Amino acid sequence: MPFCIKGLDPKPFQHLYGKPDAELAELHITRHAVDAYPAYPDRVSLTPIEIGGTALLLNYEHLPVDSPYRSRHAIYVKEGAVTPYEAENIVPPLLTAKPMALRGIDTEGCIQDADLVQGDAVQATNERMFADERIAYIHAHFAARGCFAARIDRA
Repeated sequence: MPFCIKGLDPKPFQHLYGKPDAELAELHITRHAVDAYPAYPDRVSLTPIEIGGTALLLNYEHLPVDSPYRSRHAIYVKEGAVTPYEAENIVPPLLTAKPMALRGIDTEGCIQDADLVQGDAVQATNERMFADERIAYIHAHFAARGCFAARIDRA
């Protein structure tokens, strides 16, 4: 089954770019100087942030549904990110390098299928989950920390 992966829209984060650390702290957001690679995964471009860049660590509601699965978690956004990742049937390396938790979610916002995968299994699992008509979209999470990585939709 064809699928599409998109990074987060940067517009909701752009007002945070360049804000003083004290103002970010009031919003429970922290700025991190990127000093290791690949340590900070940007949820807009779906790439690791390069050394020398800055990452904003913030809480993000990635599943704003009226169900028991409503969810939010910490994510990194590259300060200055403007162009979201978007591709059909191509899984970015960010989503294949580490173990991922894939959660198949129905139109009511409930998980109908879930799997732990890595590498090429990410693409195969997307295709398998979308063969199930109950699955409206898939959420990918970094398995170790549970952070939201990306939403995957039917193409």
